[in-house]
Amino acid sequence: MDTDTFSSTLRHIRNGWLPAHIFSDPAIFEMERQRLFARSWQFLAHVSEVPQRGDYVVRRILDDSFIVIRGDDGEIRVLLNMCRHRGMQVCRTELGHAKRLVCPYHMWSYRNDGSLVGVPFHNEAYGGEDVLPRGEMGLLQPPATAFVHGMVMVNLDPDAPPVDQSVGAFMPYLAFYLAPSAAGVEFRGPQRWRFKANWKISSENFGGDIYHTPHTHASVAEIGVMPNARAGERKAGAVYYAGHGAGASFKLPEGSFEERLRWIGYTDPQIAQRWEHWPDSIRQMVAGEGLIPSAATLFPNLSMLHLWAKTDDAGTVAPFTTVRLWQPVSAEETEALSWFVVDKDAPEAFKAASYKAYLMSFGSSGMFEQDDMENWSLATRMARGTMGRRVLLHNRMGLTREGRPVTPEHAGFAGPGVARIGFTEQNQRHWLRVWSEFMAREPVAMPPIGASMKDCMDGSRAP
Repeated sequence: MDTDTFSSTLRHIRNGWLPAHIFSDPAIFEMERQRLFARSWQFLAHVSEVPQRGDYVVRRILDDSFIVIRGDDGEIRVLLNMCRHRGMQVCRTELGHAKRLVCPYHMWSYRNDGSLVGVPFHNEAYGGEDVLPRGEMGLLQPPATAFVHGMVMVNLDPDAPPVDQSVGAFMPYLAFYLAPSAAGVEFRGPQRWRFKANWKISSENFGGDIYHTPHTHASVAEIGVMPNARAGERKAGAVYYAGHGAGASFKLPEGSFEERLRWIGYTDPQIAQRWEHWPDSIRQMVAGEGLIPSAATLFPNLSMLHLWAKTDDAGTVAPFTTVRLWQPVSAEETEALSWFVVDKDAPEAFKAASYKAYLMSFGSSGMFEQDDMENWSLATRMARGTMGRRVLLHNRMGLTREGRPVTPEHAGFAGPGVARIGFTEQNQRHWLRVWSEFMAREPVAMPPIGASMKDCMDGSRAP
């Protein structure tokens, strides 16, 4: 893509117009690979997925595969899933337990801390430690790894900013979803599926597109699974952006903090835990304003959702939380990873009811999910047409023609960030502004080949 076309694309986005081609253009996707995914903080796993020493899961960032493993020393590490001998993928199963990671190609073996311990015919073929020092040939680790409320995050940029600096004011919302008690949460799953849509559509949709809910998901409200999906209910909530995150909230009925959380299905012990452990800003959102966070996206592609649904004919209501990763496959295909998230110490009956609510609504075959997949896939398909890719899509809801907000900021908003009540696309525009900022930067300057290896005394190894 030439410089003028790309500059024009970013300028339109900053003014609230979306060039449709960004949702299908392979050139844009390659730029995202180099400028965005190579330098943004990425979620790989939750610590609850590797509870025992030797437990591991395999996850990826585009074409880089990583092993997230708890070593025999109890530490969780992220290891590039690439043998240092011929580059073979070391671990080919999605999850498991191992004291040793053995490459199937030539049987080089690594401890579960990534260190190389076994090389067949080490002395005969290589001359032993003097020629091939195993201590220098362990599995590589990403430049930066961090833990946020139990989430294992990595950044492939050697000059990455601290993760809390990137998350910024969105951090209390992460605590809402992931830190409701001293025991924390457990991640179950993930369910996986692929759909023919660009990853940006799902990411910015979960960043608080409340405008689609009463239309796309009208049937969910009509059959009574979630009456709050109606237009009036959604319009009463606030949408916000904070740091590198954006999201929306639901309006709860009148009542105290306890009464409002009972209404959506929480037990009294769970309510007490949330009052103690949620950040004060989140407590005040619920208790003072009657607003509770629902869908949100932490840039670029990590989304969270907290909702509740009726699970039986008796009208039993159960709340649920899901975390999902929109993993790009190509410009026109995305892999969804969807986890069910629940209080680690919740009663088993609550876990079962919450899981049922999740499956009915946002599991791989859930009612909301089926509605969304069709929208996102068709929007991507339309963006690839000769005429369609030239269209500027309207992304200016809530702005005057001159670009001023139609509605003022919600002055009483207790949560972090800038919020407005009612239908607006301010939060989605924020997500796209952050996307534009990353895309406007130069690609990450990667270190020279071999820079991770120690210099060789006799010049026989790579410098």
